[in-house]
Amino acid sequence: MKRSCLLAVALVSLLPVLAMAQSAFDGTWKVDLSKVQMPKKPDVLVLKGGVYQCKTCAPAITVKADGNDHSVSGHPYFDTVVIKVVDDHTIQETDKKAGKVVATSTLTVAADGKTATVDFTDSSDSNAAPITGKATMARVAAGPAGAHSISGAWRNASIQTLSDNGLVLTYKVDGDHLTMTTQTGQSYTAKMDGTEAPYKGDPGITTVTVMKTSANAFTETDKRNGKPISVAEVKVAPDGKTMDVVVHDKLRQTTTSFAAEKQ
Repeated sequence: MKRSCLLAVALVSLLPVLAMAQSAFDGTWKVDLSKVQMPKKPDVLVLKGGVYQCKTCAPAITVKADGNDHSVSGHPYFDTVVIKVVDDHTIQETDKKAGKVVATSTLTVAADGKTATVDFTDSSDSNAAPITGKATMARVAAGPAGAHSISGAWRNASIQTLSDNGLVLTYKVDGDHLTMTTQTGQSYTAKMDGTEAPYKGDPGITTVTVMKTSANAFTETDKRNGKPISVAEVKVAPDGKTMDVVVHDKLRQTTTSFAAEKQ
């Protein structure tokens, strides 16, 4: 009798371990900004003769830098761009969709021209409060002669700050389905066998597939109208406390990696 009781206690004590083994992804995860590896491929900007160009945007953007609204096409998150020149080291950008401001940024080049900072707000894919943050860039190539100082090729060096609503996401496994939710309103529930499922709350993503590759890893492919635009490789550490993610941006041909901690 005593032996049977001991066995029951041992089995109960194993339940949390078994649950983790079956669903390593379950829980709320927060990105560690100190462990973000930014893309190596630089962004190319040119502001000359009163015209602003983002040559590496997908698709590229060319608008007058006169502080007025200018229509752009091919961008699911915004349809109007405003570029205002503040001074010879600073510009402000305002993105709108259907007349509503969805993103703002202030890009300021340092006095030596070697680095720049970007302060931004972004609600372009948010159904709640906007994401806010500050990023730094390092110059890798100069712009054309006579151009504004923001012109040139810039590598994203780091994200110094980012509001929590841009850092936190939650996964929940139910049988062979994975549900993902964010604090800004994105979500999906997908079978982990590569079956396509709806992606909700994001104007730039229409469907998603999730393929479980091991007990603690899966690959997520985000699609826009049937075309893959992003592939994320997700792997949870054996201790279940951290998650490593590598994101391949298929539109810009860049790769970003980061680690997230279980909350």
